Amino acid sequence: MTESGAQLFARLEARRSLKDIETRLFPEDGGPDQGEVVELYGPEGTGKTELLYHLLCRCVLPVASGGLEVDVVFVDTDYSLDMLRLVSILDSRLNTARSTRSPSTGSDEALLRQCLSRLLVVHCSSSSQLLLTLHFLETSLSSRPGLALLLIDSISAFYWQDRCEGGASIAKQEERLSKCTELLGRLLRDYRITVFATCHAIRRSYSGPPSSSSSSSSSSSSEFDRPYLCRPWQRLVTHRLLCSRQEAANNMAATAGGSKEKRSRHVFTARCTSSRTKASRSSSFCVADGGVEFT
Repeated sequence: MTESGAQLFARLEARRSLKDIETRLFPEDGGPDQGEVVELYGPEGTGKTELLYHLLCRCVLPVASGGLEVDVVFVDTDYSLDMLRLVSILDSRLNTARSTRSPSTGSDEALLRQCLSRLLVVHCSSSSQLLLTLHFLETSLSSRPGLALLLIDSISAFYWQDRCEGGASIAKQEERLSKCTELLGRLLRDYRITVFATCHAIRRSYSGPPSSSSSSSSSSSSEFDRPYLCRPWQRLVTHRLLCSRQEAANNMAATAGGSKEKRSRHVFTARCTSSRTKASRSSSFCVADGGVEFT
């Protein structure tokens, strides 16, 4: 395979390291290095996509607004990307940084446009399209040396579709995702980008007699925590964020009639483990109008 001079330059040029993308999520030894993969794993409604929005905003925001000012590719396989929500979070972050920003940096609208110009969104409706997207991603990596982050929401979107089309053969069921993983591994080696991908948890076992609530909760958690995607993907992952949700009782507020109403909000937990250093860390966060807020 031949490559042009521009492709060679883009491949060899050092890209921005994202080890400091979010220090509150990762162990003390830092976040993912160049060429590493982070999997955000958990059931639906555990804050995985909101975390992606948080990381995306951190990357595309200008340095003066607390960002890293790098380009991002967002591969949307669930067709769930909410651009209005993303713009709202970006606008909130820009407003927060406005008081410390010098007037010469321009208007909020101009800065918002600059942020969005660093984002490339691709939609995929099958694992075959995902494979083609990764093939064509090399062109973007060659033409945009500032591209440092690839987000995939989610890598498990076509699991059941591939399993159905693969028939009884496990190898056939996992063939497309294995090819995607192989290609992604080559892009990581050649271009040293960082990848974050969400993965929906599924229950892997339904056997066993009913038990007490505490042991049942522990058993249910372990069934959801178990990785199930193909082995090549599991070997590629260097950091795993296990996402969960709990209800936190908040603010006993008196109603007009004098009775007390319990108000609650969702508190999310992300437990990160690194396969490279074996270090781990747990973080808690809430989701507000302005995005993720760590507690």
